Amino acid sequence: MPGIHLIDIEAAINYWRGKAAVSDGITLTGEVRALAEVYALMVFHHEDTADETTFSAQALAAWLAWYDTTADTPCIAICSTSQGDELCKGCGRTFSEVQHWLAMSPVEKRHTWHRITQQATAWRFGRYSDRALEKKG
Repeated sequence: MPGIHLIDIEAAINYWRGKAAVSDGITLTGEVRALAEVYALMVFHHEDTADETTFSAQALAAWLAWYDTTADTPCIAICSTSQGDELCKGCGRTFSEVQHWLAMSPVEKRHTWHRITQQATAWRFGRYSDRALEKKG
C-alpha cells in the first residue's frame, strides 16, 4: 500500500512555514507542529513513507491542504498508452494509472508522482519538460 513519502512531508512543512511565519522565529504553527511530529517519527524509525491512517487529524488536514497546491497530473498531453504502451513515454505512468487517475486517492497520486520523478525516464523530465511547466500555469 502506498504511503506518504518523507519528501512530501518536508514539502508540506516548508509550505506551511512559508505561509504563516511567526515573529519569534521559534514557535511552530499548528500545521508545522503536526507535520513535524510525523516527520520526526519517520526519521527516528528510519522510514521513507508513512501510512496516512497514522496521522493526526491536524497533520492529515495540513498535508491535504499542501497537496491541493500541487499539480494534479503529470500528463503532458503526449500519451503513448493510447498507442498500446504499458508505460506512457510522455508522463511515465502505467496504463492502469492513466486509466484510473481520477479515482486514485491523493496518497496514491503522490506515490505515482514520486516513482516517476525518481525514474525520470519520461519525456516530461527531458525534452518536453518546458511543455509540462507551461501546462501548470
